[in-house]
Amino acid sequence: MAIRLGEKAPPMHKRGPTIKAALLQVHSIIGLAFALLLSLIALTGAIMSFEDEIVDHLNAGIKQVAPRAVPALLPDELVSRLKTVPDSGNVAAITLSKDPSFAVHIRFVRDGQGVRPSSVYVDPYDGHVLGVPRGEDFFATVRRLHRWLLIPGDGRGWGRQITGIAALGLIVMLVSGLVLRWPRRAGSMKMWLKPNFGLRGRGLHRSLHAVVGTWVLPIYLVMTLTGLWYSFDWYKDGVIWLLSRPHVVAAKMLPKQHHPAELPGAAQNVGFDRAWSTLQREESGDFVRAQLTLPAGAGTVMRIRSWRKDSTLESMRDEFRIDAVTGQLVSAERYADKTLGEKAIAGVLDIHRGAVLGWPGKLAFMIAAALMPLFAITGVLLYLSRRKLRPSRQRAALGDDAADRTSERQVAAPGDAEGELDGIELRQVH
Repeated sequence: MAIRLGEKAPPMHKRGPTIKAALLQVHSIIGLAFALLLSLIALTGAIMSFEDEIVDHLNAGIKQVAPRAVPALLPDELVSRLKTVPDSGNVAAITLSKDPSFAVHIRFVRDGQGVRPSSVYVDPYDGHVLGVPRGEDFFATVRRLHRWLLIPGDGRGWGRQITGIAALGLIVMLVSGLVLRWPRRAGSMKMWLKPNFGLRGRGLHRSLHAVVGTWVLPIYLVMTLTGLWYSFDWYKDGVIWLLSRPHVVAAKMLPKQHHPAELPGAAQNVGFDRAWSTLQREESGDFVRAQLTLPAGAGTVMRIRSWRKDSTLESMRDEFRIDAVTGQLVSAERYADKTLGEKAIAGVLDIHRGAVLGWPGKLAFMIAAALMPLFAITGVLLYLSRRKLRPSRQRAALGDDAADRTSERQVAAPGDAEGELDGIELRQVH
């Protein structure tokens, strides 16, 4: 709004509350719109925090075998023996280990209804099935709920966009919430990090909402910024452009080939043995585990991921493209050759769940995710309480400033700046 000559601009101390009142409206509307959805996404993420450890524990009996003096079977022989098992599906990927005591893990292609059969572990020496891993189907369902809300189409449906919009909403709430709760004594750690348990009712709700929100704000920012990678292609392409070297960007920005959907029998004429031999030659036996994935369509180029002995994260892997018919190496992408930005891109999932910080990081991220319903509940309670505190005739008679001072004395403890925002909340018009 333009200011006429001779008129004075509104004082900063008058404009500040107006801006904060508008931010509070935005914060409240987005929070009410996404509270349940964000709680669902966060809780499912918390459930998956220690998925690897849980699944390993549940299936310790079928993931290992007694080493023998005879050589292990080649991958194609394992697959051919598996075909004699009733109701076995078509193989999509096979995970092999250099450890002679580790079983072979085999995954299958989706059936005609788009459902992927449960994977199996097989004995590497004779090919007999050791069992179906427990917990796999449960976590697969939780993962689909977390990423795509169980909406048909999975990654190709509307679920990924909906979760992405919710993530963007959370970023707005985090930024607006930080501005709204900024205390007068910003340098006081007590104001930032210590809840006031001496309060009751609305005051306690606001203290928990604001202070606990400060604790988890950095974690939520990391979760949302990495989670957007899985929701929007424009965001993913932007991150690749920002963090990768030019030739890597050029390779990754090539037009994506739309392979036909996985169908029973797809690529079953392509074997694993030649690619497996090429991998062993290229890696010189330095890897401890490798996953060979058949092409989804009619091609012959197989994707292979291998992990070396010093790999501490799932993202610390080398990736190869090998022609499964000729055994020719098409491309090699080694983890050690990546820049820091490219390693961050490869480790988006490990960053998203805090695994880059080891088990303490995963625990911290799990706790932060599990706290999301606290913000939903306290946020709704604060909104409802503000509805009851609409301006009244009594408030008008007292005057805005007097009413705000009264509310601050009722809500905040002596010397606590938390009551300042409550005064702002009372001044806003609903």
